[in-house]
Amino acid sequence: MTNVSPGKNAPAFSLPGLDGEKYSLAEALKKGPVVAAFFKITCPICQFTFPFLERVYETYGDSKATFWGISQDDARDTSYFCKEFGVKFPALIDEDGYPVSNQYGLTNVPTVLLIGPDGKAIVSTTGFDKAALEKINAEVARSSGKPEQPLFLPGEIVPDYKPG
Repeated sequence: MTNVSPGKNAPAFSLPGLDGEKYSLAEALKKGPVVAAFFKITCPICQFTFPFLERVYETYGDSKATFWGISQDDARDTSYFCKEFGVKFPALIDEDGYPVSNQYGLTNVPTVLLIGPDGKAIVSTTGFDKAALEKINAEVARSSGKPEQPLFLPGEIVPDYKPG
């Protein structure tokens, strides 16, 4: 759960990335929407969700939408997670005490938000939520100007929801 529900402003933040760069929500929103996915490396639902987020990123990311994984773990463990689960979009580190996670009122991970260029949440979901991920896929496709591609492949067994 998060206190940033659809239609509410997402608090501004800046966090360091695994690459040593500093990432700012305000700067990223100038380009377009931001998908911010909070996670812990030991969370099985995060491990299940992130490959689907990577699929959306590989299809539409870096055109106008920004994708960030926001880790509640250290840089070394986060790097291993990204390699193991094929995550190529930037991973940011929510530093000691989880200031950004707390600012967003997180109680569980994964928590995934799609934040519009106006700074308001469009999608806000906790756990694995198939319908919310499909909405993120559609919104990111729309903002990129690319035709929407199916997120889930024929024959994939994908539950509607898994709590985080």
